[in-house]
This record gives sequence, C-alpha cells and structure tokens, in this order.
Amino acid sequence: MTDRSDEQHEQATADLGFARVDLDRAHRTGDPEVVYGAGKSPVQVAEILATLHAAHPERAVLATRLSEEAQALCVDLGAQVDRTAGTAVLGPLPAPRGTVAVVAAGTSDAPVALEAALTVQVHGAAVDLITDVGVAGLHRLLAVRDRLEAADCLVVVAGMEGALPSVVGGLVGVPLVAVPTSVGYGASLGGVAALLAMLNSCAPGVTVVNIDNGYGAGVAAARIARQSVQR
Repeated sequence: MTDRSDEQHEQATADLGFARVDLDRAHRTGDPEVVYGAGKSPVQVAEILATLHAAHPERAVLATRLSEEAQALCVDLGAQVDRTAGTAVLGPLPAPRGTVAVVAAGTSDAPVALEAALTVQVHGAAVDLITDVGVAGLHRLLAVRDRLEAADCLVVVAGMEGALPSVVGGLVGVPLVAVPTSVGYGASLGGVAALLAMLNSCAPGVTVVNIDNGYGAGVAAARIARQSVQR
C-alpha cells in the first residue's frame, strides 16, 4: 500500500529512466529545475526540457551548456536558443522584479556573460547587459558608473587577471557576484588565475562563483535582486 508521502513524492518527480526530473523545485525554491546539457545526449536534453515545460507551462525553463545538436532539438520544441551562450529557454519569462547588471570585461567573455544574463531573466529579474568594459580601458567603465549604481545586484565577468570585480567593487556598493572565466593565455591556467584574484579581492563585498559559472552567478544575482524589491 502506498502512503500519502510516497504519492506526493511520485507527483513531484518524473522518472524518465535516465533521469529523475525534479518537478517540485519551483514550489520549494521559487525556481524550476534547470537542464545542464553537458554530458547528456541531445535527445535526453530535449526530453527533460519538454518534461519541465509540461510541468511549468506558465513560466520559462532553461537548458544550459548545449551542443549544436541539442540546440537544434530544442528549437524543434519551440525554445528560444542563444548559440553564443549555448542555452535554450522554453516558455514565457516571468515578470521581472529588480534589475541585475551583467558586466563583461571583454568580448571573449560573452558566452559566460550571456549565460548569466539569460539565467537572470529566467529566474525573474531584469537585465542590464554592459559589455567590453575591462580594466585595460578604465574610462569605459567609468562611463557606465550610473548604470552600475542603479542595479540591485551586479554580475561581473572577467578572465585574464580577473581584476574587474575588484575595480567595480571599489566604485559602487551594490551586491556583487564575480565570475572568473577561462579566457587568457597560458599562465591564466584556464581561469585559475582570475579565480584566485577574485577570491583575494581587496574590495569588500565581492562574492565569487566557480570558473565559467555564469548560471550560478545568474541565479544568485536574480534572487538578490528579487529580494531587494518590495513584494
């Protein structure tokens, strides 16, 4: 005999054989499960995304780190695909609460910055995308200081020596999530140099996620922005 807790558990999970999809996450956390595409076949990505969409047709669901083949199948489902970010969004975006400024040091950081920006939107905040304002030309950053100050949270993305979050953290007092990228020459060690620089930032209030983790930064920043706006 199945008790009530077992029934609720089954209703909260979709067993696809190769994956047990968490259908209850939006209820528990306010945000639905996201499909991490790396290591999954295109068919698996599409099936998980379709299952999540069926469970949450009223709001967008997200898939990240998608191969070109997986992107093509997501397009067939009706998803909006960003080929630079390697993402797919299926369903309507939620009404935004609060604003996150996603700040990218250089054009080479665009895949990670765009992953963060799309994640912010799927997780219920508006985005102000600010690109190519790295420390090699500080006048570019100073020219957008008003946009940094207007945001409820910042995501600052940089590779090479990873100095941009420290500079931004010294200019404004907005909550800041730093994202090191794997962009850089050999001694950048695939983003380790930027990661260590950000972890050792002299600027107070700089929080750091893992290398190339635009998704993790986007979730954190969206939640901060949402909490910053009166409900």
